[in-house]
Order: sequence, then C-alpha cells, then structure tokens
Amino acid sequence: MCKPARIARSRCRMSRMESMASQGAASAPASRAKRPTIRDVATEAGVSKSLVSLVYSGGGVSEERRERVLAAAERLGFRPNLTARSLAAAEGDFTGILVADLHNPVFAEVVDAARAELARTGRSALLTAATTPDAHGEPVVDRRALAVFGDLRPRSILVVGSVPDMGELASIAPRTPVVVASAASGGLQVAATVRSDDGSGMRLVVDHLLAGGHARIAHIGGRGGVVAEQRAAAYAAAMRERGLAAETRVAPSGFSEHAGYAAAMELLADPAPPTAITCLNDQSAVGALAAAADSDVRVAVTGYDNSLLAQLRQVSLTSVDPDNAEIGIRAARQIVEAEAGREIVEPEILIPPSLIERASTRPG
Repeated sequence: MCKPARIARSRCRMSRMESMASQGAASAPASRAKRPTIRDVATEAGVSKSLVSLVYSGGGVSEERRERVLAAAERLGFRPNLTARSLAAAEGDFTGILVADLHNPVFAEVVDAARAELARTGRSALLTAATTPDAHGEPVVDRRALAVFGDLRPRSILVVGSVPDMGELASIAPRTPVVVASAASGGLQVAATVRSDDGSGMRLVVDHLLAGGHARIAHIGGRGGVVAEQRAAAYAAAMRERGLAAETRVAPSGFSEHAGYAAAMELLADPAPPTAITCLNDQSAVGALAAAADSDVRVAVTGYDNSLLAQLRQVSLTSVDPDNAEIGIRAARQIVEAEAGREIVEPEILIPPSLIERASTRPG
C-alpha cells in the first residue's frame, strides 16, 4: 500500500505530464501547419490558379500580374516544388547547369551572371559538378550526377567549362537545348557556344611579351580538353605570325597548379630556358611562378582568366580577362532563345578579351 506522500508525488507527476501532453496537442497543428499551395497564392493575389502556374513556368504574363503573384507567394512563404513538377511533367521547369569544376572561381563568375540573367526572365536553375576526381585526381565525367539530371528532365542545359568528354553529356536529356559557356562544344550537339576569343587573347599576351623584349616565349598547356588545345594552337599561331616559329615550344600541361609546376620545371631545366612563359590558365601559371622561384630562374609569366587568384597582391599575375560576366549573360540569353525554339542567329559567340598587366611580366 502506497504512503500518502508517495501518492501525492505520483499525482503531481501525472498532472505535469497531462499538462505537457495537452500543450503538445495544442502546438502540434501549428508546427505542422499546412504548406501553402498554388491555390492559396492565387487566392491571396486575386488571380486564377492557371495564371500562377504561368508565372512559375515562364509563360507570357504582364509584369504587374507577375509582381502581384510573386509578392503574394512571398507573404505566404510559398515555394514551387521543382522536383515534383519535373517528375510529373514531360520536362522540368528549370535550367540544369553543369559545371566542369566547382573549385574554379572563373566558372563561378560565369554561373553567377547566367543565373542572375535567367532569374530576371523568371527562370529557375539547378547546378551540379559535371566531373569528379578519379583515383589519380584527374577529372572524369560524373555519370551518377548526369543520370540524376536526366531523370529530372531539365528544360534546357547550360554547360560551363571544358568537360573531359563532352560527348558523354549527350545522354543526359536527348533533344534538350544545350548551350556551352567558357568552352568549345567538343563534338557535343549544342544550340550555341559562348566563350572567350582565345586567338585574340593569346595574341595579346605574345605581343605584350614581345614589347617587353622577350623572344624565347614558351607555352604550357594543351591538355585537359578542347579549350587547352585551342589556346596552345592560338599561341603557336601568334608566334608564327610574328616570325617566331623557331622559338615555339609547348610543354604539355593541364589546368592545375601541379601540372603547371611540372611543365614549367621541364622548360626551365633546358640549357637555354625561355625568358617568358604563357600559360593555359591562372592556376597553371601560379605553378609556373613557383617553379621559377624553386629554379631561381628569372622568367616572365602570363595567365589566362584574370581570376581572383591572379589579382592577389602576392601573386600579381599578368592575365587575359575573358569578361566572364558577359559570357554568362550571353549564354543565358542563348538559353532563352533555344527554349523558345527560335533560330539561333549566332551559334558561336566569341567575347573579345583584354589583357591586365601586373608584376609577373614587369622587368626585374
């Protein structure tokens, strides 16, 4: 038989538990509040459900009505379920962005500009890396990521950067408009490509180095995709046009700092090393600068991309600026044209680059 004190404590505990249970029951509906639907947005905005659908699918809606719908959605906290819409429809209501390398700040600049332009026209974007490192650290196509994109059926695809085997991207979503930015199509059937004019860019660096008194000008690059091959060819053409074909030398290198270091060390070990090195990109150029420091050889170095890395005071790398923001904007506009089924007037757009001179090519 329980003692009175123990009975009192037990009743007190029971009372507290019942109170907590009742509070939980009262708060449960609030914590599980129904997610606002497209119908709720239509009611809040005073428009039809079909008009709200048009706003989120990029259809023809007046700017006043579009703003009214988006403001109502913002007040209600409504977000369209892109995954459900994609799986339920013949195609997804978004642009899939495949980035060759998420660690490359140059591609980030292109993607940011493209997404801003797509958002301006009411379009959504979903991005992922197109490649993954293999056992040796070299980039290979990420087939799993491509398969997921294919399942979601994007409305269009924007490929940013040079993917090792561009042809493999054709399996993502057949008959889907594809635009390539900051790279060549590499055999992939595309609606358009938007990239830097590499021929003009390499002529800029060769002329700059010639003006600085250099004649033994080498190049590191040529590996890692079509862009690398084209920039190496553009360097060789610039040297030939200026009567320096005999001085032309390409040390094989990919886009990484490690590859640039190894290629530059090969060049600088020559009994008559070059006095200037043009590089495939800024990352490989940083590797070349490190090789020059380790070899204690004075050499001018140029990069390509004018990335944040080149702008660092400790690096101060002369580099070609491809105007990445313009590349992203123009690529997004080509996406809009391709989605509408309109004929692409310029299937290849070459953006004129500029040269930014810094300490890496200054005398001394």
